[in-house]
Amino acid sequence: MTDSNTVPPQEPDEWADALAEQAADAADAGDDDPWAAALAEQEQVEAAVAGPAPSAGSSLFKPLPTPTPTAAARELEMIMDIPVKLSVELGRTRITIKQLLELAQGSVLALDGLAGEPMDILINSYLIAQGEVVVVDDKYGIRITEIITPSERVQKLNR
Repeated sequence: MTDSNTVPPQEPDEWADALAEQAADAADAGDDDPWAAALAEQEQVEAAVAGPAPSAGSSLFKPLPTPTPTAAARELEMIMDIPVKLSVELGRTRITIKQLLELAQGSVLALDGLAGEPMDILINSYLIAQGEVVVVDDKYGIRITEIITPSERVQKLNR
């Protein structure tokens, strides 16, 4: 039983004759092959347009201009109107879903923050400062007492 996908074995002379014929056809078609002529023409045009290839030491991109103080101010001006979410956190607690469902109007939750302790000021959920509550014209406000450094931010995350 023979597989329909297999090629029946040929004699070595038939292979040699076929390869020789293919090589002769390729050599004869080289002069009249429109694809080969088009590819050669395209390579010549691309070489003329591109010019010499850049060396390994040369830069492919022009260096960026050094920003002037007015350019830096203009770049900063672009981001001034981007809104951010500021929130003040009194404290945190963990409760179970059962305790959550038992909450009603007037329920009191104990937080881990102490009275008089500075509150966390968050920008887009990132701690950036701490402050204290103030009342101005019957409205609550927050007075910033400390700006958090990046190293302090990491320590605060571990709470």
